[in-house]
Amino acid sequence: MADALHFGRAAEELGMAQPPLSQSIRRLERELAVELFDRSGRRVSLTAAGQALVPEARAMLAVDRRLRARMAEVRAAAARPPLRVGLVPETPASVVRELLVGLTEQAPDGEVDLREIPGAEQLRMLLDGRLDVGLLRHPVADPELRTVPVAEERLGVVLPRLSGLARQPQVALGELAGHDLVLFPRRTSPEWHDEVLARCGQGGYVPERVRAAENAEVLLALVVAGRGVGLLAEEAARHEPRVVWRRLSGEPLQGRVFAVRPTRSAHPLAARFAEAVARARSDSGSGSGSGSGRPGTVGNLPGLAGIGDSTGPWAVVYDA
Repeated sequence: MADALHFGRAAEELGMAQPPLSQSIRRLERELAVELFDRSGRRVSLTAAGQALVPEARAMLAVDRRLRARMAEVRAAAARPPLRVGLVPETPASVVRELLVGLTEQAPDGEVDLREIPGAEQLRMLLDGRLDVGLLRHPVADPELRTVPVAEERLGVVLPRLSGLARQPQVALGELAGHDLVLFPRRTSPEWHDEVLARCGQGGYVPERVRAAENAEVLLALVVAGRGVGLLAEEAARHEPRVVWRRLSGEPLQGRVFAVRPTRSAHPLAARFAEAVARARSDSGSGSGSGSGRPGTVGNLPGLAGIGDSTGPWAVVYDA
């Protein structure tokens, strides 16, 4: 009415008859004990009280719209199933941390279900609808799946602290000859497992034995016990004081993480998942990430030591 300054046009814009509109305005004027409109002339105009009320009324309506929109989001989040995310056991802790930070910004009321699943099984689950997003160590060439790179990390060698090689600032792959290699099981990421061994061979290191470690903790324990050397990102080795991490000389060995989702994903958050992770890692300014979400608690998922407890308010369900 304040915009139209005409009862008939205002009622038409509101989709109502003129008498109920006039009655509503009269009731409001009685409640406020003021006249909002001057009806004495040929044209309706706002009184001083009406002019004072208009900006306040607009602000109240804006708050009402925001409140209704927010409540609609809350209702939608409550009805939305958790985003099911698959992780291969050797997924870097920094990726998981920033995954949660990124998704907190996208949907603070959402829920994510993190599951440790070997790569081959993840692909089957993605294709048959049992998984929404997979974090894999290799891209996937399948027209029904979309692959987006989300992280890259430089791998180095993990050695017992008393090893002679530990005194060197860098270690060449060829200098590891005679040591067994501790690596994640091939079944978790066959392509990446084979690529690591191929790169070792190109560098002059062909281990006599490759020992399988299901997660970083087992790998570090085997290195401490003298059962071999490991290849890990520096962050993963920081939590074990009895080992040292050394950069590999020559061409770097880069570990990669890809987010894979069905091209026609049914989950509303799946399409934004990879972008959220990549943005969080970019904003952190480093490959290891430093997440700064609001306080929250993350449970213990094997192989993900060092996630910390500042991952944001997402409700997280772990299913190893």
